[in-house]
Amino acid sequence: MNILKGVGVALVTPFNEDLSVDFDSLTKLVEFNIENGTHYLVVLGTTAEAATLSEGEKKQVIDHIIKVNNKRLPLVLGIGGNNTLEVKKQIEETDLSSFEAILSVSPYYNRPNQEGLYQHYKVLASTGKNIIIYNVPSRTGQNIEADTTIRLAKEFPNLFLIKEAAPSILQYFDILRKKPEGFSLVSGDDEFALPVTLAGGDGVISVIGQAYPKEFSTMIELAFEGKVKEAYAIHNKLVEMTRLIFAEGNPCGVKAILAEKGILKNYVRLPLVVASEGLYAKIKAEMNNI
Repeated sequence: MNILKGVGVALVTPFNEDLSVDFDSLTKLVEFNIENGTHYLVVLGTTAEAATLSEGEKKQVIDHIIKVNNKRLPLVLGIGGNNTLEVKKQIEETDLSSFEAILSVSPYYNRPNQEGLYQHYKVLASTGKNIIIYNVPSRTGQNIEADTTIRLAKEFPNLFLIKEAAPSILQYFDILRKKPEGFSLVSGDDEFALPVTLAGGDGVISVIGQAYPKEFSTMIELAFEGKVKEAYAIHNKLVEMTRLIFAEGNPCGVKAILAEKGILKNYVRLPLVVASEGLYAKIKAEMNNI
């Protein structure tokens, strides 16, 4: 399953002024990433504001991206939630023929313990589908500890990858050190992408990557080649922007960049709001520096 290596981007969902899905801009965004070296696309992740899309809209977004991509890049589909049996049912009932894997965030809000997290992913693994574990404690309120990840990795070969976004980089290193053969880790944190790749990770599922696909993909490719100094030169150029885009929540920041680049219009759905004037000005200034 080494096909998901390098930079995967968690695509935003562009909206029109009336907050309907803007499919023309979605086409532009997909083409922009394909043309500029992104390695794979993640559909309906958190960054897509998937929580605010209706079931009908989700299906339209999926179908549109499949059509525009036209088998050029591997695709990953986000299906997660905090009702284990419902997530299992969704995975089983979704046509996954166009996707390499499911990205499934750990259960949020009800905050299971480590055994509960293990049992959740055990049930998802029973579908037989390729599943990426997604650990993002800042959103879910609960951390999947390294030992739980390793336990899952050893027992269920179709849980073949983790998108790790724990706040401590030491957790990434523990997984990389202890993981079984055939299990991979990608960074779920843009700022950790380079050090984690250099430590043996398989790249990143990125937010900033869709706005700077050429730079971000080049940085990760340099890391794979062991060209540390050259890779860090790109990292250092992008690090300020990486921090700015998350300052007021995601995807408000990255949509501001993409709007400035003329790829989409700057709209998000409530409860999110667009980047404040102050942040937008900082993003614009930083774009000029880059």
